[in-house]
Amino acid sequence: MPMKAVLFANTDWYLYNFRRALAMALQRVGYDVLLISPPGPYGDKLRALGLRWEPLPMQRRSLNPLRELALLWYLTRLLRRERPMLVHGFTIKCAVYGSLAARLAGVPARVNAVAGMGYVFTSSHLKARLLRPVVRGLLRLALDGPSARLVLQNTDDVELFRSAGLVDPAHIRLIRGSGVDCAQFAGISRQASEDGVPRVLLASRLLWDKGVGEYIAALRQLRSQGRTVHALLAGTPDPGNPAAVPESTIRGWVDEGLLNWLGHVDDMAGLLGSVDIVVLPSYREGLPRTLVEAAACGLPLITTDVPGCREVVSDGVDGLLVPVGNSDVLAQAIERLQDQPEFARRLGDAARRKARTQFDERIVIQRTIAVYAELCDMPADSDESSV
Repeated sequence: MPMKAVLFANTDWYLYNFRRALAMALQRVGYDVLLISPPGPYGDKLRALGLRWEPLPMQRRSLNPLRELALLWYLTRLLRRERPMLVHGFTIKCAVYGSLAARLAGVPARVNAVAGMGYVFTSSHLKARLLRPVVRGLLRLALDGPSARLVLQNTDDVELFRSAGLVDPAHIRLIRGSGVDCAQFAGISRQASEDGVPRVLLASRLLWDKGVGEYIAALRQLRSQGRTVHALLAGTPDPGNPAAVPESTIRGWVDEGLLNWLGHVDDMAGLLGSVDIVVLPSYREGLPRTLVEAAACGLPLITTDVPGCREVVSDGVDGLLVPVGNSDVLAQAIERLQDQPEFARRLGDAARRKARTQFDERIVIQRTIAVYAELCDMPADSDESSV
């Protein structure tokens, strides 16, 4: 009988874009896989790939105790019905709810992947500060125990969880990112700008803490200096996140002539092949996939010297690091890459080499399956070609 694993995320978009390769690799090495998330348009895309996916009655921003208890009970009943050997939760809310439900349902093993500390731990808003001790206590309950493993994406978060006493350090595993098919991105053909003006891209969920405001301020500064760049913004506001940038604000920037807003982009390889510089002035990350994809394309990167981002970029080696919240230095970094194309090319070449050796999805999938094998008494598959 095949080993059954449940992968639980807070959006079907996340499962499709970040974990479908893992789910399909698990199937190939003998797992029966069930994907669960709130409903959305990507559920049918997952099913079209031959994966099982079920929607959940979950609201990401809900703080209603009755609704949250109902969700926990729903998850518990689902896990009792499915009887998996392992539940793997992604993001803090899914880690907490998935682990609590797994305990109640008698699931033998729990794996939790927390990509960054999330709104509750990074925001200074009153609501976030009030929720912090509650979430901290729930995390201890969810992450504790010999049959649990916590997967973190960067060394800063490893140290943070260790120092906070949220989990036994022996149960922490470092796996850098969710993995990128580097061969797909390395194989794209880069298109030269027709007018020779560099094309600069910020691609992310449109949240203030992704550094969108600093990007806009840097573009204004460049324009005030008579600099010309083709600035692009890809992504959509996330209404489930309190830090979402209002769409009206974005349209105002477009009307101001600062940038071209592309909205949601499915073909990231095609988009990255059409730009010259990628920036991500984020306040904190787990490990940003956009930077890894851009690195795999051989693009020069500019990002902030913060957890997650500095896992991808070493300053002056494979990209440029700038202080968080500093639009002046961000503008100067864009100027430097514009004025020094040979330096920019060297950074991009080094970024490509690093992406292939550290962040390729084959590496991530193998290490994830090895974590499962620790808990489920199933041998880890060491044949790289199988994943």
